[in-house]
Amino acid sequence: MTGVSERISYYVNQILFSESNTASVPSSLVSSAPTTSNSEPLQGPLIPVTVYTHNRTAIIMEIEDTPTATCDLMCQAIISSDELGLNKQLAAQIFTVWMVSPLLELQLKPSHRPYEIRQHWRPLVEQYSHASYNRQQRDEPKLMLQRNVFFAQYLEEKIKDQKILELLYEEARYNILQGRYPCEVVHYIMLGGIQARIELGPYNPQIHSTHYFREEQTKYLPVHVRKSATWTWLPISSKNSAEVRLLEQFKRIPNSATNRKLMKKYLEFCWSLPFYGVENVLVTIYVLDRHFFEGQIEQPVRGLASLMIHQDIPVLVTINSKGIYIIDDLQCTVLLGLRFEEFSWEYARPSKEEDPNCLPCLFIQFLVVENGARVSKILQVFSRQASLMDMLITVFVTQLKSTSDETDKPFDNQTNNENETHTSLAMGTMHTTTLPSLSTKLSKLTLATFDEDGQLHWSDGFLVF
Repeated sequence: MTGVSERISYYVNQILFSESNTASVPSSLVSSAPTTSNSEPLQGPLIPVTVYTHNRTAIIMEIEDTPTATCDLMCQAIISSDELGLNKQLAAQIFTVWMVSPLLELQLKPSHRPYEIRQHWRPLVEQYSHASYNRQQRDEPKLMLQRNVFFAQYLEEKIKDQKILELLYEEARYNILQGRYPCEVVHYIMLGGIQARIELGPYNPQIHSTHYFREEQTKYLPVHVRKSATWTWLPISSKNSAEVRLLEQFKRIPNSATNRKLMKKYLEFCWSLPFYGVENVLVTIYVLDRHFFEGQIEQPVRGLASLMIHQDIPVLVTINSKGIYIIDDLQCTVLLGLRFEEFSWEYARPSKEEDPNCLPCLFIQFLVVENGARVSKILQVFSRQASLMDMLITVFVTQLKSTSDETDKPFDNQTNNENETHTSLAMGTMHTTTLPSLSTKLSKLTLATFDEDGQLHWSDGFLVF
């Protein structure tokens, strides 16, 4: 299997949606998708398509009339491939095809045509990416088989199939190493030790030293937890250094532990995180599902010095069936986490739509108790993808409404009325009644504050003269 994967990978960058390189693919490496009849001639161009998984496997397929082939057809072909060896019925419920690049990640719906979306990738990146123009022009997507964001977590926790658990583990490991699932450093160390045990086998004192983990820490820890690369040449490590703690965690795992149990342990921790399996939706000419939203929030001003160097804070906005989470992308910490019943929201278009630097935004309103009084806080998140966030929140709120027996839940979305303004939101037209129970670091946020009468009293983080 490994040898085949390596040979497949050699062709990956050359053939993805490229007709000119079709002839370079060896027939022995091609998996054919189901067709209506083996004897019928091809009705359209046959273009090799490569789909990756997080366990470093690449599947090359030839699909009849590739430009019109749907995501559902491709997904069936991938799941049916001998290379993955999956339980087809179960895997079809859990996994689907994504189109992923460094700037944008999209979960495709069953009826979408990946080839067509690939042809329109540049406009999507230009519209929704925060990157520079030059970086947008260099952006290249690839197809990935990943977890379907709408697959219920409680069902995932019951899965016992080893190969499916392995794919879920590899995807969770990727998100942990990318810092997408914020948690405490001690938890990152614990997960890194489990990963090392899965990949390296039992502890061997002749190989697995502090020096070894100092050199290999990039494989097991996210960047903000690792020892600074500028100091890795030093021959010593403090007892609290990442490599020492990683080694100790690795050594603690008993030799009797199987990879199956370790992967399940890794996943069980990730399942406990409130933002596991975050989902986002992108709605353009197509309707696509996205993974993480990029945005920025105003940095609180604490004095004249900070006013001089005032810059927005880059954040990731993640939304799942539980609620919304604002994550500091630099510090990898959760700044705000709210369930849907704990907040109201409103999408606002940019005030100067002709100015590319004037971004649309999402207003998030929630209640807190401050000095014994209930006050309303409003956070403004600037993002080119604000409309997409609004769409996804609407999807989940609609689902919650349809499944709830209660008719007085505070799920009033005001985004459908284009005449709604920031003032109407501040005056309390969106009825939020539940106090936040998830993570909040309000001191790190710039928030407008209103009392129960809708009167503005002050704005946290703003410098007042």
